[in-house]
Amino acid sequence: MTQTPTAPENITLPPTQEELPYDDGTPMESQRHKLQMDLLIDALQPWLEQRNDGYVGGNMFVYYSLAQVKNKDFKGPDFFVVLGVPKGERKSWVVWEEGKAPDVVIELLSDSTAAADKNEKKLIYQNQMRVPEYFWYDPFNPGDWAGFSMQNSIYQPIPVNSQNQLVSQSLGLALQRWQGSYKGIEATWLRWETLEGELLATADEIAQQESQRAEQERQRAEQEHQRAEQEHQRANMIEQQLLQTARNLLQSGMTVEQVAKLTGLAESAIADLA
Repeated sequence: MTQTPTAPENITLPPTQEELPYDDGTPMESQRHKLQMDLLIDALQPWLEQRNDGYVGGNMFVYYSLAQVKNKDFKGPDFFVVLGVPKGERKSWVVWEEGKAPDVVIELLSDSTAAADKNEKKLIYQNQMRVPEYFWYDPFNPGDWAGFSMQNSIYQPIPVNSQNQLVSQSLGLALQRWQGSYKGIEATWLRWETLEGELLATADEIAQQESQRAEQERQRAEQEHQRAEQEHQRANMIEQQLLQTARNLLQSGMTVEQVAKLTGLAESAIADLA
């Protein structure tokens, strides 16, 4: 019988996901911040569903070192995504359990967090977590957005391209500022889109698009039915007019054969009129 390996008594195993705190009860800065996080996650979920791997999360603890656990520094990013890992639910992201840190992190700035997000947290993501790409965005000040990619162990700014995108090489996607309504709030939102500029739709948007397509198809079918009905009525009217013409010709003294030749109707149909 195979024995399950156990750690020597003098070695303390690092805590697991089940043993670590995963919620500090602190809400996000505003409804706009919460919705912005939801939009980033919701739009990426259908994209991830096409893959066999990957995880996306937000406003949850990310553990990257035992020192962090000891100091009870449990803050996590507003949004992060990890590729190359099994799918499934997590209470928190524990780097030593998962085998890697996030590939992309996004922080949503506010008056109370902007300084830390742009300095302290940026250094943590660069030097300790080694996150390949880091972005920030202020939901109430859309002009304050930026991206950084790891080059030679140092974050370098990601330039905004000609399509006004911040490109994530890790995901092969881009971030774009989009003016529109989400959950009933009209604002400038940070959204994922393809490098060609096509927005990644949320599950609700996909369902709405499918509903609209179904309604358009129903309307097309109804219009086709109406056209067919109109064509049938027109053909029936023409036939009745021909029959009436045939009656008039018969009454004028023409033979069945003469009327058939003149109207194109069958002799049997004209004979029934006689």
